[in-house]
Amino acid sequence: MKKILVTGAAGFIGFHLCKRLLNRGDKVFGIDNLNDYYDVNLKKDRLKQIDGMKNFKFIKMDIADRKSIASLFSEESFDAAVNLAAQAGVRYSLINPYAYIESNINGFLNILEGCRHNKVKHLVFASSSSVYGANTNMPFSVHHNVDHPVSLYAATKKANELMAHTYASLYNIPCTGLRFFTVYGPWGRPDMALFLFTKAILQGKTIDVFNYGKMKRDFTYIDDIIEGVVRVMDKIPKPNPAWSGDNPDSATSYAPYKLYNIGNNNPVELMRFIEVLEDAIGKKAEKNLLPIQPGDVPATYADVDDLINDVGFKPATSIEEGIKKFVEWYKKYFKLA
Repeated sequence: MKKILVTGAAGFIGFHLCKRLLNRGDKVFGIDNLNDYYDVNLKKDRLKQIDGMKNFKFIKMDIADRKSIASLFSEESFDAAVNLAAQAGVRYSLINPYAYIESNINGFLNILEGCRHNKVKHLVFASSSSVYGANTNMPFSVHHNVDHPVSLYAATKKANELMAHTYASLYNIPCTGLRFFTVYGPWGRPDMALFLFTKAILQGKTIDVFNYGKMKRDFTYIDDIIEGVVRVMDKIPKPNPAWSGDNPDSATSYAPYKLYNIGNNNPVELMRFIEVLEDAIGKKAEKNLLPIQPGDVPATYADVDDLINDVGFKPATSIEEGIKKFVEWYKKYFKLA
């Protein structure tokens, strides 16, 4: 049995990860600040699904609270930590940039310091496909340069990768960063397209379709994300003996550090995504076609070769299957069935 810290435990990915780890027999300590960026009741309802499970402990805590995080790490002696807590959302970063620095930079530093001073054996942390920014070389590879973010959210995630590498290099802390690609599924975030679209279609309201529906996203089902996270957690990164400063590889290092994409490796146009959703709901959407928004990128597409080669896993859930499961959950959760 391992003792694992999961930050952002009431979040979409965090909750699903806690549940999976508990089911396999790990001891899980979950923290979350339960902020009101979106409906707090949804976060509490997620926690209710796991609160009574054996070996689970939850504390309301903010990763930006330096003293509390330091105390938690020293008191609990975790084997591993998974940092999923962050201020999420590309568009919100245009409105409230300070929230991103406080949580994603200062908060992440507190996690790194906790790992450093308490000999945590592996830190796994959430990065994002948004780090690829202005890149247009598809599919996006972890070995590509990612120095041109187009949102502050993306910049903070790139900063997390750099910070983690520094700690891996200086203090020999094994760190693995995961670039998630457009995660969706049951218990998902209400600020994301699938949730917004489902709610609007069921209520007979118009949906805003950006980039005139030509946006392409590598939509990745939550179960595939969790499978990838768990497999990577169990594979502690080692220094890459072939790494060279003359031709530096951004995905590996002379230090115990590694980056992976977790994506479906199959970009889908937004209009097609909406068609599948309409079929699952059994109702057509009224669409308001709009230009692309600031901070958004036209397409994402994950190269997952490293994930396949290192942990033997490739996400493969189709949007037809994934959207159907989300709509079933949505109707049940909001008592519409």
